[in-house]
Amino acid sequence: MIERRPLGVLLAHFILIIGILIVAFPIYYTFVASTLTTPEIMAPPMPLVPGPHFLENYGGAFGGIGTIGGVGVGRLLLNTLVVALAIAVGKIIISILSAYAIVFFSFPGRMLFFWMIFITLMLPVEVRILPTYQVIVDLGLIDTYTGLTLPLMASATATFLFRQFFMTIPDELIEAARIDGAGPMRFFKDILLPLSYTNIAALFVILFIYGWTQYLWPLLITNDNNMNTIIIGLRKMISFVDADTQWNLIMAITILAMLPPIAVVVFMQRWFVKGLVDSEK
Repeated sequence: MIERRPLGVLLAHFILIIGILIVAFPIYYTFVASTLTTPEIMAPPMPLVPGPHFLENYGGAFGGIGTIGGVGVGRLLLNTLVVALAIAVGKIIISILSAYAIVFFSFPGRMLFFWMIFITLMLPVEVRILPTYQVIVDLGLIDTYTGLTLPLMASATATFLFRQFFMTIPDELIEAARIDGAGPMRFFKDILLPLSYTNIAALFVILFIYGWTQYLWPLLITNDNNMNTIIIGLRKMISFVDADTQWNLIMAITILAMLPPIAVVVFMQRWFVKGLVDSEK
């Protein structure tokens, strides 16, 4: 039972508004900076309202002024999109197949394999970065999309989440599919996969943002500017001397770099929330 007291509702809205302001203000301030000139940004206090240089700055970001090492912002955004999509889709495919094998197939060492996957939670890329880099070099995958994404595709967390969901599938449903003559692949494609759509959608949103914000591995694995991601591009635009840095263009490109993840979250919001909270399958 939930009581709706006016004072409680008012307090909840007040806390919610304060939280939104705290989270959104840096983004708004970045947008304001993207509409000013660099001298206006560097001269405190910076205005709190947008300036008149919106079209000039965003046109410069896309029109050639905002190139990093001779590479346009469009190319960097495309690289980042490819990396984020490959990591998200690859992680989901590998994880759902791993969880399916662990839960529905009986073979020697099944739990041992599960715990071996689970233990990799303690070994993120940063911990095993040197041997992983050596493997990628030996395979000749430097400055390739495969080299950028392959080491980041395995996910123990996603495997664990799919395993926990698959364990809630009732035995009666499995028996009914078996009586109906469904083999392992048909059971997976026609029954298990449709039941997992909301989980897949929720994981896709999380993993897409994870892939979009990767910095250390792409920085290590790319020497060619054409293979840089947008975050590395932004870092390269920042000079050690503030006077040499085009802060207005950096802020404009920062806003552009935030748009794809925001679009994914907004477009998939309904499935994202349902996948996290819905317990009825």
